[in-house]
Amino acid sequence: MQETVAVLGAGSWGTALALLLARAGVSVRLWDRSPDQVERLQEHRENRQYLAGCPLPETIEIVADLTAAIDNVDGIVFAVPAGALSQMTTQVVNLLNGNLGSHIGPVAVIVSKGIKVDSLLLPSAVMERAGWNGRSVVLSGPNLATEVAQDIPAAAVAACHDVDTAAAVQRWFCTERFRVYASTDCIGVEVGGAVKNVLAVAAGISDGLSFGDNTKAALLTRGLVEMARLGVAMGASKDTFYGLSGVGDLLATAGSRLSRNWRVGYALAQGMPLTDAVASIGQVAEGVESSKALRNLSKQIGVEMPVCDAVFAVCYENVQPREAVARLMGRFAGIE
Repeated sequence: MQETVAVLGAGSWGTALALLLARAGVSVRLWDRSPDQVERLQEHRENRQYLAGCPLPETIEIVADLTAAIDNVDGIVFAVPAGALSQMTTQVVNLLNGNLGSHIGPVAVIVSKGIKVDSLLLPSAVMERAGWNGRSVVLSGPNLATEVAQDIPAAAVAACHDVDTAAAVQRWFCTERFRVYASTDCIGVEVGGAVKNVLAVAAGISDGLSFGDNTKAALLTRGLVEMARLGVAMGASKDTFYGLSGVGDLLATAGSRLSRNWRVGYALAQGMPLTDAVASIGQVAEGVESSKALRNLSKQIGVEMPVCDAVFAVCYENVQPREAVARLMGRFAGIE
């Protein structure tokens, strides 16, 4: 029997995931909160705003009604920005009307990446606080939406404490050109997804200042140390950060001009104000908000994250990018 998965959010990543699921033989319902966006998708069978040139097959049903989107589905992909995840979860939970639990109801596939600024919670914890008590899987990895939509080979990690649930998500998303590995380290996968966005902003700043490959390599290597340091302090396995959802995602996001976070950092280095830099992207760049959350979380836990702190200083304390770099270079080097 063909399985059905709803994708909530028709931005670039949500649309790319809908395409991926359709290629894997899954029946897909793609929903977006904007009626205008839904109407455009239905008319053109293409997301011309975010993923031009990638036609949507007829196996993807585009729906405007959230109730219809999640009715009797096997899985729900939450492809909304981290800041909208709590509200989205509450809406879904209310519509499911108690049809949740460890062995019933749809599986939530969490692809939002970030840390909520006010509560300092990871996406899975945000959903739990919003009422989700069903099965959930975190899907993450070095996955630029444009490349996934173009069916360029890639891989990801599906993390869940229950291996059978992770295996189901693996089955939904695996194709000849998209490989999904399983993990039980949900915290590590989520921390990697949040921190790499901030480090991608740092990489964009470095490139925008016309620094070289030596600079960016040092910056990202030390940033990876910060990522692992925070994750281990939160209960994650250090090994996770040397896999697809850690260093893999970091390499893709910090090294590609397709990356929204990299583009924000590059614009900041060119002297563009933060609000203009973010607006120029046309979509949410999670690294900006996450830099604020990481600064507060790292201080709360007692973990040093100087590279991420430097991004926060540029974004929110009016520190010039070159001054932020000078401060990093002036720190005591210590022992690696």
